[in-house]
Amino acid sequence: MRKGNVVLLVYLLLLGFLSSGIAQSHPAPATKRTPIFLELFTSEGCSSCPPADAFVEQLDANQPIPGAHLIVLSEHVDYFNHDGWTDPYSSSAITSRQYAYAHSFKLKDAYTPQIIVDGDEVLHIDNSQATREAFNRAAVAPMIPIRLGELSPDAKSNQRKMLHIDIDRNTSPKDAGVFIAVALDHAASKVLAGENEGRSLTHVAVLQSLTKVGELKPGSSFNKDVALKLRASKPAKKLRVIVFLQESGPGRILGAAEETTEQ
Repeated sequence: MRKGNVVLLVYLLLLGFLSSGIAQSHPAPATKRTPIFLELFTSEGCSSCPPADAFVEQLDANQPIPGAHLIVLSEHVDYFNHDGWTDPYSSSAITSRQYAYAHSFKLKDAYTPQIIVDGDEVLHIDNSQATREAFNRAAVAPMIPIRLGELSPDAKSNQRKMLHIDIDRNTSPKDAGVFIAVALDHAASKVLAGENEGRSLTHVAVLQSLTKVGELKPGSSFNKDVALKLRASKPAKKLRVIVFLQESGPGRILGAAEETTEQ
């Protein structure tokens, strides 16, 4: 069995372990579920990444955390692009975001695959107990409610859509930024070179753009209509629009919400 398949099997066993033993014994109604924001830093040029991609895809599909809603985002770094395969979903901005996290966590370096939960904890998925405890903490952490209106056409441009964002008062003692991530719902590649040569890879919630649209001081709230420019990307038909509130640093995620839209 290939090493990647062994790792994937371990991840899927972990998924079953999570489903059997986290926090609450009965799922809460969808409207009351706590959002958990999960970022996966990955690359199509990294041979260790496909099992983590598959694991996050399963987390997204199965939502195994009772009382919580996992909002996932796959962020493709570009520092593997010199190894023979240019990841079509990668960008230097994503690499910079990961290095900012590494600095915040006082890590010696960035690495892939790396999963970050709610902006303030690195998920060590080789340790099932630590992973379950991390999700337990995230499932009961207080989050600032974010309400999103339906995406509607922009009267001024047929290439944009309008989104109404309503965020409750910032209860954190720190400033926090309001960010909008636009992501492909699903994506796939046939890798022709590099460490994953010959493999067909799939991804979920692949980051296309990340934009800061506001800043919340402690005690302030946010209520605004925001124009979104959605880049066409074939053959993908569906996009995810994720709004999150994050302390500067990058720091802790204070709230998150998502909507889907057709291209």
